[in-house]
Amino acid sequence: MTRTVRFLITAAFALVTAFAVSPAHAQRITCSSNDNRRNWCDIGRARDAQIVRQISGSACIRDNTWGVDRRGLWVDKGCRAEFVIGGRPGGPPQPPPPQVVTCSSNNGRRNWCDVGRRRDIRFSRQISGAACIQGRTWGTDRRGIWVDGGCRAEFFVR
Repeated sequence: MTRTVRFLITAAFALVTAFAVSPAHAQRITCSSNDNRRNWCDIGRARDAQIVRQISGSACIRDNTWGVDRRGLWVDKGCRAEFVIGGRPGGPPQPPPPQVVTCSSNNGRRNWCDVGRRRDIRFSRQISGAACIQGRTWGTDRRGIWVDGGCRAEFFVR
């Protein structure tokens, strides 16, 4: 077998393997708690979900304001988020995607956004016209992410 043929076969196998386990091919759904009430969203026969993007101003915390039970994916207390359901059954476990939390300083006042026990927090993107500067208008402490001075931003949380 020539080196070129061997390379092409190896590349094709790698591409098929990557395509089969790609989380991009998992089902994505948005599930919303309206009026702070619990709501269930159908996830078929899947028994797990990962949060991809928080949409609500209310915190979305696994096993507190969202989770999965035998009825499906549930959200509560105003949580609204986009979730990834399923993926390739029997494939290697994928690391959970980072949760995206939007935190806003309203009327220039300091506000905290609860991220549970997670402490791997990274700035993702600024949404406000006011500057978001780490240590000055945003940071983290034992209460979670804090924003101040009109900063409104998205944060990656693991």
